[in-house]
This record gives sequence, structure tokens and C-alpha cells, in this order.
Amino acid sequence: MRPITPDTEAIIDRALAEDVRGGDVTTEALIPPGLTGQALLVAEEHGVLSGLETALAVFRRVDPEVETEARAEEGASLDPGMVVGSVCGPVAALLTAERTALNFVRRLSGIATETSRYVREVAGYRARILDTRKTTPGLRSLEKRAVAAGGGVNHRRGLDDGVLIKDNHAAALRAQGMSLAQIIRKARANAPHTLKIEVEIEEPAQVEEAVSAGADILLLDNMTAADIAASVRLAAGRALTEASGRISLENVREVAAAGVDLISVGALTHSSGALDFSLDLIDS
Repeated sequence: MRPITPDTEAIIDRALAEDVRGGDVTTEALIPPGLTGQALLVAEEHGVLSGLETALAVFRRVDPEVETEARAEEGASLDPGMVVGSVCGPVAALLTAERTALNFVRRLSGIATETSRYVREVAGYRARILDTRKTTPGLRSLEKRAVAAGGGVNHRRGLDDGVLIKDNHAAALRAQGMSLAQIIRKARANAPHTLKIEVEIEEPAQVEEAVSAGADILLLDNMTAADIAASVRLAAGRALTEASGRISLENVREVAAAGVDLISVGALTHSSGALDFSLDLIDS
């Protein structure tokens, strides 16, 4: 498993500060300081694993004496009862870390699992499933890694990753009399030359203007499958096409069949459910 990054360490510290606060009063009242033991991290559902390394790092953060072992890789397929990791050390530390550790692996595996469902739905088409910036504040790096574990592709990690001209950007400049083509050219002139220019369009009639002005990617927002297909035909390979808005498991295959290159799905991170895991103390 890869080393824990400073960003992840900071996330863990915030999570522990939120949960432990002044101390684990139940454990302190009941568990002798010298008691040691072992526990297994067990999947309770079918799904896709993500966040195990973060979960194990929580135990080590609570007490460096805790020894951890990963028994499954990021992106592994899960079955109920599958042991994905183990922890060994002071029982007090294992109990104090338990909820925070489980919260990470539950949340991130839920995202990976949901992403894998979308990826399976578009199998056979060229479309790739992308995430968005609709992430839990402070957890973006972990949630985007979970999307990748489920077979998805990461869109922008932050506002500095690429130029994306959304409807409100365009509205602000149209109020000053600028056309869509002028807005795109302005972005091209002022943004770093290494960045792609993506622009949101709302109807096929805007495709030619956007492509001719130099857009690299067309964000086809809230379009019907028929309008998406028409936009793809009009783009004719001169720009990548990305469908977005109200994408669900029920309609994602129809969107993929319209011929887009990319499908961005906010639900991967803002609406995925948690996957169930347990921490089971065992006789050592």
C-alpha cells in the first residue's frame, strides 16, 4: 500500500479531533491500560474496496504501537465476511480508533462501489465515467481516489486544474455584450497555455460556435439523449464531448449510446451510500 500523504494525515487528525475530543471516557473507564488484542476489519456486503489504508492509519495515529496489516488491495472486489485488514495492539487504542476508521472505509468503499455500477452500465461504449467537484468538504482527495478505485476517472481536483466556462461565467460576460465565441477566445488568451478550455453549452446550435472559437471540450449540460447525439455529430471529433446533469444509473447507458466521450456524475460523491464493515475483536 502507498504511504499516507500529509493531506490524508491532516484529514485523519481532524476526524479524530471531532470524535475523541477530550478522550474516550468509556474505554478509559473499562479497559485496563496493559490489555492487548487483535481485531479484524471485515466487509459485510458485496462491493468495491477503497480507503483501507486510511482506516488502518487511524489506528496507528491513535497509538503508534498498533500493528496493522492490509489483506486486500484498493479496488478489490468484496464479499460478505471477507477480511480486508487486521490490527493488533493495545485494546484501548483499537476501540478508540474503531468508529473513525470504519467511517473512512465505509464512506470511500461506498463511493467506489457506486462508481463501479456506473462503469458497468456503460460497458461496450467509449464513454468514460467522471466524477465532479461535488465532494464532501475536506475529503476530496480521498473521495476522488475512491472513484478511481471503482473504475472511474477524475475530473478537475480544483479550480486550477482546467478552464471550465459554466453558465454563470457566460451570463456575467454576456451581460457585457460578449458572445460565446468571444468568451472562449478571452479564456484562451488569458489562461495558461497548458490548460484545456471546456465550455458548457445548452443546445446543439451552440456547438459550431464553441468549436470554431477553439473550445477543447464541450460540456453538454442537461441535454436529452437526442440533443447529445446531435451535438456529438456536429462536433465531429473536433472537440471532446462530455455529458453532465441529471445522470443516473437509469439513464447513463442511453447517454453513453449517444456517443459522448465523457459522462460526469455528481452522484458518485454527493449521493453514494456507505458500504457496511465491522471491526471484530478476536481471541489472540
